[in-house]
Amino acid sequence: MASVTEIAQYLKDNAPQLANEFVDDIAQRFKVDVPTSDINQAKEIYTEFLGFLGELLACKEEKVPDGLLKWSKENGEREAANKGKISDIIIRYPDTRVVFTEQISRICFNYGLSSEDLVSIITRVNYFLDLSINETVFAFERYTDQLLKQVQEEVNYLSAPVVPIQDGIAILPLIGSIDLDRATMILEKVVPKVTRLKVNCLILDFSGILTIDAAIAKHIFDIHNVLRLIGVNTIATGIRPDLAQLVVSGGINLSAITSFATVRQAIDSMN
Repeated sequence: MASVTEIAQYLKDNAPQLANEFVDDIAQRFKVDVPTSDINQAKEIYTEFLGFLGELLACKEEKVPDGLLKWSKENGEREAANKGKISDIIIRYPDTRVVFTEQISRICFNYGLSSEDLVSIITRVNYFLDLSINETVFAFERYTDQLLKQVQEEVNYLSAPVVPIQDGIAILPLIGSIDLDRATMILEKVVPKVTRLKVNCLILDFSGILTIDAAIAKHIFDIHNVLRLIGVNTIATGIRPDLAQLVVSGGINLSAITSFATVRQAIDSMN
């Protein structure tokens, strides 16, 4: 009667051939046509996975090798980098689990493995599949979150440009919805840029703002206090009645900053 060690060695020695059989079996179960490129990539991935599986079965310890976790992580990151969806990964696993169970059971039967060892192997296979999918999903989410954060930072930066309009005068048009992240970015990026452009007066134009709360408004108006310390005058324009009420309710003293209804009025006042 064969041992689990022999099965493990068989999986490692025949990983490429088994991967071809497993993937072809899985692809036939899908209700949609699978591109040849995806099938070939899957065969490469399953060849690696079967190699890991052989190593895991040969090891008496339950500790999962770093290689499997690294492989699963790279699988998730690759899918995210290719603009894939997490469902594209999850949807493969039910059929994958069935095929692995059937194919490995067949191998074990052919080797005359005991029922007890067969159950042990199938249990470990399913356990390793679960660990793999968990790490893959976690990696996909981390990679996607990182991409979204980078995009949001770029959007925030581009959505708050300091635009010179005359010598020493620039305008900061505030557009759309402003949350804490964007307000913080404005405070961090605008002040150095104003200094670099040698701006003497900055116009904060609120006419394009859609939504903002009192706490965020206070954060924005802190720009006025910071710029005042470095000798830059600040003018506010486009403050609607609802925004003015919100600002006052947040404890901000509007009388401390010069205000005009429009940017044109602000510019005319300086000429």
